[in-house]
Amino acid sequence: MQDTQRNRDQRVRSFARIQPAAGVADITSEFVFALTNPGSEKALKGEVEGMNSGWRLSYQRRGFVTFKVPTAVGREALDVELGCARRLCLSLGKSPTRVAAVQLLGELEVVHFARFEARKMQGVARDGRGGRPEIGQLVGTVVELAEDEYWSGIHRHARWLSPDPAGDSGVTMPLDSPSRAWLKLEEAARFFDISFTSSDIVVELGCAPGGVVLALLNRGVSVIGVDPAKLAAGVMEAAISTCEDTHGNAPWIYHCRKPAALVSKRDLGQGVTWFMSDMNQSPEVVLKECARLCKMAPSIRGVLITLKLTDLQQVRDQPSWRAALGELGFSTVRIQQLSVHHKEVVLLGLRG
Repeated sequence: MQDTQRNRDQRVRSFARIQPAAGVADITSEFVFALTNPGSEKALKGEVEGMNSGWRLSYQRRGFVTFKVPTAVGREALDVELGCARRLCLSLGKSPTRVAAVQLLGELEVVHFARFEARKMQGVARDGRGGRPEIGQLVGTVVELAEDEYWSGIHRHARWLSPDPAGDSGVTMPLDSPSRAWLKLEEAARFFDISFTSSDIVVELGCAPGGVVLALLNRGVSVIGVDPAKLAAGVMEAAISTCEDTHGNAPWIYHCRKPAALVSKRDLGQGVTWFMSDMNQSPEVVLKECARLCKMAPSIRGVLITLKLTDLQQVRDQPSWRAALGELGFSTVRIQQLSVHHKEVVLLGLRG
């Protein structure tokens, strides 16, 4: 046991010998690391195994997994989609101090910090340098795992990547929100940089008690909420009797108190632009209802679905999820576990 630990420590220390002599922008490494939700490490490793890329597990802590790649690669090799990775970085190695870890990043304009705290891999919003990264900009990340264990990495910011440290927006739920679904919507909107307009109309399945509805109303977006259960009183303040009885320019909520399977085209009215769901159903059931509603409302341009998983290993089923949305005409499909998720992932689909 002691020999195994000694060998592991030597291997970990060897990472620190990577020197960015040619500049951080041109560096290559034989290691990458991923930040993930505690408890999702096994599912993440399963995703990597399914890539058949030759990546091998090298080192692991709660919320942090390092892989060794077959040959030294640069940041361009990180253009892979791993639903359980909130951040994927080219590893520059391990350092004993925060100062040394930052030095490995050179003069990068944007540097993020993260640490495992309160049983979660969190972004440290108060630290770092630079503001929100721009598309194509190199971003450094320093991860604190212990008092004498800091890891440095880089990635290039791109569309569909979170702009926040560790992919953690740090948003907090308002006191008037009736459920955690508010957090899921706000986190997804920031992670994927989703823009809504006052002309959008969202149909949401499983809307009670109204967390997502409240978040959308606060964004000026109207909602057709489908759920036999009641909505919170504060949400119902914007309620209308039918989806055609609008409040002028003010956002509204029409509560269709039916099971999802009984919703008809008449219930949807005209102009629905987004489909959302936070139903406690299997991915197969949710995607079936998504397909049915998208066919009834061809104006839908985007879907945002929380998939509830009995086992996170189900992320290996994502090819079938992608195929289901592809058949509906969604050319962009992203699957992501957010910092607010437990045994869940969000599925984003966009047309055009």
